[in-house]
Order: sequence, then C-alpha cells, then structure tokens
Amino acid sequence: MKFATRKNNSRDGELIVVSKDLKRAHSAKDICPTLQAALDDWVNLAPQLEELYTHINKHDVDGVFEFNTHELEAPLPRAYQWADGSAYVTHVELVRKARGVELPESFWTDPLMYQGGSDNFVGPNAPISIAEEAWGIDFEAEIVVVTNDVPMGITTDGAQHHALLFGLINDVSLRNLIPAELKKFFGFFHSKPACAFSPVFVTPDELGDAWQDGKIHLPLVSTYNGNIFGQPNAGIDMTFNFPQLIAHAAKTRHLGAGTIIGSGTVANKSEDVGSSCIAERRIREKLKSGEFETPFMKFGDTIKIEMLDANNKSIFGAIDQQVQPYINLLGNH
Repeated sequence: MKFATRKNNSRDGELIVVSKDLKRAHSAKDICPTLQAALDDWVNLAPQLEELYTHINKHDVDGVFEFNTHELEAPLPRAYQWADGSAYVTHVELVRKARGVELPESFWTDPLMYQGGSDNFVGPNAPISIAEEAWGIDFEAEIVVVTNDVPMGITTDGAQHHALLFGLINDVSLRNLIPAELKKFFGFFHSKPACAFSPVFVTPDELGDAWQDGKIHLPLVSTYNGNIFGQPNAGIDMTFNFPQLIAHAAKTRHLGAGTIIGSGTVANKSEDVGSSCIAERRIREKLKSGEFETPFMKFGDTIKIEMLDANNKSIFGAIDQQVQPYINLLGNH
C-alpha cells in the first residue's frame, strides 16, 4: 500500500491512499481520518485500507482523483517520536577522518542515534526555509521506517515485524551550527531544522525483491540543481539494518505507534556513486586536495531525492525542494 496526507484545515491533514503508479488517489476518511489513526489501530484498519488500495489500482472505485504532490503535507505532519540513526558507518568514519579523530571500535557494533524534533515535518515540495545562508545549509538523503507499538527490549528478530512503512527524508542540516552544539555534549538542536518527507510512505511489500535482510537494496538518487549528485545503493555498506535500528531505539523504552526512525545519510565506500549530502563530498575533496571545493546550499538552490525500482519507476515519489530565505510573517512575538 501507498499512503499520503492531503492538506486540509487540520494540523494532521487527511489520509489518502495512492495508486501503485502514483497517478491516482482516494480519500481514506471513511476508514480513518489520518495516517496516525491508521497506525494506532493497524490490525483492524489495514485490511480495509488494503481493499481500497486494490480497488484504486483496478480502476473500479468512484471518488478517485489525480495525485498531486503539491497538495500534500508530510505523510505524518507531526509524529510522537523521530529518532535518527547513523547506520552507514562508512559515512561517520569519513567525517571523523577529516577531523583527524579516530573512529571508536564500538561504532561498528552499537548504532549512533539521536532524538530529533518531530512536531513540524513538511511536505515533499515545501521550501527549505532558512534565515541565514551562513549557517551552512546542507541536504541529507535518508530512508525512514515507521513502526507500530514496539515493546521495550525487543530483539532484532522481533523488531522486523514492527516495520510497517518506509519512506524518504531530507534531513536538513545546518553544518556551521553543528560544531558549537556538539561541544556542549548535549546533541543537535538549532542545527536540525524541519525535515521533509517523500510524498508517500509504503508498506514493505511495495519494495519487492529490493527488501532483503532488513535493508532496501536500491540506489537513493540525489539531484542537486538539476545534476546527479549521488546515487549510493542503500543496501550496500549499511552496517545496521532497520530491525537492528528499531531494537536499538527500544532498548530502554517502549516505542509508540507512529515512531519514525531514520537510517542516517545513505553512503557507500565507493566514490564513484557520489554522496547523499554536501558535507561528505566536501570531506572527500579535503582529503584529496586539502581544500573544500563544493559550497553549501544557497538561496535558490534545489534538491530532489528519489528512489526508483528495477523498472525505473518511482517508489515513494520525489522530495523536490528549493532553498528560500525565511521571513517571519508573525513578527518576533
């Protein structure tokens, strides 16, 4: 199944079910009002949503409308929990190498994870709205998994059954604000503004044979200002798979339905496939020539993030954003 959230007069939008080819959609309001409501009662509601999805794809249901990504919120406009991991340790290793810092051995056995702000996710075509270019604006192309209720202390084997939905995320980072925050030893805050999600979240069966070993074995393509910037394969060099990330997040707490867990920046060891963020490219440049060559994002720059299946069809739709200066229309109150 494929799900999206259409804008309406509420904060959480209206759940819609989207056709496999991402061309048509139908409101799910007669089944449940929002995606969060569906996740809260998944066992009872999923069969009804599956039936609607089948009818949409067979073209035998009334009320279908054209799917338009510009009418969308994030699939979950706000979530009870957003935890971002760093499953591609090769990316972390590269970052630390550029700083001349040795990678602790534990990073290969114990996932990195931080808890981010989940009260304000934005839709796939919303602008990246930032007040200052000097903050070092960067995109980060990642995959996310959405869970149902996960009991504390679950095993990795058990966690695989709690991966209900997958999607893409642009986990925007303000690189020049990160060092000062990390020096406080209390995590990210100002350096992590609102994230944008792919138009749809999908159930694992939509991934076909690409879903293996708890990983999605397909390239994640980032197109920056109209040019391919990176297309690393998300199944290669992923040190911790999604069930491992879920189990790690649930080590000391229960996870509520609708918890979103990120993979971290998708990265491969090979330079030939490019990068999923500007920071990684800059690091490779620094290690080669001694200089950073690629600047961070400027106002007017665009980023598109998408994953295509074996038939070159978009699975999640595309995140397609432009960087714009933030203007506080409400004043400073």
